Amino acid sequence: MVKTAFVTGGSHGIGKAAAIELAHAGYNVGISYRSNPEGAEETLGQIKAAGADGFAVCVDLSKLSEVNILFDTIRERFGAVDVFVNNAGQTKYAPFLDVSPEMFENLVGLDYRGAFFCAQAAAKDMIAAGKKGSIINISSVHRLQNYPTASVYGSVKAAVYKLTQHIALELAPYGIRCNSISPGYIKTGDPAVVSDRERMFISRIPAHRVGSTADIAKAIRYLVSDDASFVTGIDIPVDGGALLPAMQDNKYYV
Repeated sequence: MVKTAFVTGGSHGIGKAAAIELAHAGYNVGISYRSNPEGAEETLGQIKAAGADGFAVCVDLSKLSEVNILFDTIRERFGAVDVFVNNAGQTKYAPFLDVSPEMFENLVGLDYRGAFFCAQAAAKDMIAAGKKGSIINISSVHRLQNYPTASVYGSVKAAVYKLTQHIALELAPYGIRCNSISPGYIKTGDPAVVSDRERMFISRIPAHRVGSTADIAKAIRYLVSDDASFVTGIDIPVDGGALLPAMQDNKYYV
C-alpha cells in the first residue's frame, strides 16, 4: 500500500520542496496553504509529475477550528497519514520593546499552537489506525542563537524544539517517531540574485554558502525513512555549520 504524507505550508519554500521530495520517495502527498493558491497548484503539479497523488487545502492553522477542518479533509482523502510535516509558519522580527500583542499572537498562534495541535491530531489518527508514523517539526537555528529583533520568533522556535522531545517521549510506546529540523539561512528566492545581506551571512557560515530548500527536504526524507527507524526526539541543524563558531567572526582562529 502506498504511504501518505501531509506537509503544512506546502505552496512555497521549504514546504514545497519537502512535499515534492516525499512524492519522489513514493508517498502520496497532501499540502496546506493559506494565501498562495498559485503556488499550491504548482506544488501539486510537481507531486503528480512524480507519479504521486495529492491534494491541497486552504486553511489558517493559527485557528484551531481550521486545524479541525484540515484533519477532516485529510481523513476523507488519506485516512491517517504515515508522515506529518509541521512546516507552516511565519517569520517576523521587531525590537523587543516594539513587539505588539498582535505580532506576538500571530507568531505563537501559527508557529507554535498550530504546530502543537496539528501534531496532536496527526498522532491521534496514527494511533487509531495502528500506524507507526513519523512527525517532523520545523524549528530554526534561532532556537539557540540570539539574533536582534527575534525575541518572539526565537523563543517560539525554541518551544517547537522542546515540544518535539516531549512528543517523541510520549508517542514512542505507539511506535510513532517525532524529530525536528533547525534550518539555518535558507534561500528561497532567485539563486542568481545575491544581496549584500546574503553575502554577509555567507561570510559567517563555515560551509561558505547559504542553504537551499532541497537541503531541508532531503533531511526530512531521511528522518521519515526506515533508515531512521531508531531515531526519535532529535533535532538536526541544517545550517552549513552556522551554529559552530563561538564568535561571529572567527577568521582569526583559522
